[in-house]
Amino acid sequence: MSSNSRLPYGARAQKHPNALVRKLFEIAEAKKTNVVVSADVTTTKELLDLADRLGPYIAVIKTHIDILSDFSQETITGLKQLAEKHNFLIFEDRKFVDIGNTVQKQYHGGVLRIAEWAHIVNCSILPGEGIVEALEQTVKAKDFPYGSERGLLILAEMTSKGSLATGPYTVSSVEIARRHRDFVVGFVSTRALTDVQSAEVPRSEDEDFVVFTTGVNLSSKGDKLGQQYQTPQSAISRGADFIIAGRGIYAAADPVEAAKQYQQQGWEAYQARLVQ
Repeated sequence: MSSNSRLPYGARAQKHPNALVRKLFEIAEAKKTNVVVSADVTTTKELLDLADRLGPYIAVIKTHIDILSDFSQETITGLKQLAEKHNFLIFEDRKFVDIGNTVQKQYHGGVLRIAEWAHIVNCSILPGEGIVEALEQTVKAKDFPYGSERGLLILAEMTSKGSLATGPYTVSSVEIARRHRDFVVGFVSTRALTDVQSAEVPRSEDEDFVVFTTGVNLSSKGDKLGQQYQTPQSAISRGADFIIAGRGIYAAADPVEAAKQYQQQGWEAYQARLVQ
């Protein structure tokens, strides 16, 4: 784990060169939360209702916008308004994995218009470095109005049983991130990746990639489809900066109370890491 991981979010915000990461850390510090809720619901009404009810307790809402049965301008407008109202960021878990030309169209065009409303997106580097270059070109284009408010997470590891996102793939993910630090804000991974060694792209002293860890659940160890869960405490002790919880919150009998529990446990685990 890096020395940066043991600094408070506020201190990391002050020294971080990326404006979006600064905003993310400032949100976490102000709201005392490192929770990302994975809102895997299927209608706009459910999504906006969940975002409004859980907004005060989360730092980020993670969407799978293509599972909505009624996506429209109302979805975009509602999400943006609620992000402003409750001070959270929007992460579209699109997991781009295609050639650069196609990915640019998926990100900036099409019916979903993801670049218009999602602060954060993610991708796999299976297609090669070109996928990151393509997304970065879109954000840095002169006619793109949201450049400093957009960032990319690289899917470096996954929590599903038998995942192939390991070994050389994870090393390559880190190497590519290091070459694109202006745009790549961090990783979706099960741990901090500061120990990844690369002769080709060595780690710099001021490196501070943000770690988002999925599969966090207080009451379950997994499901029948290969998902493997861990607790907020175990995730943060392994280097997670933000914990992603889905069914443990939105499928709970009382999602608001569940979000509060994750907020409390996630924050306590973060504070414990600071004093180690």
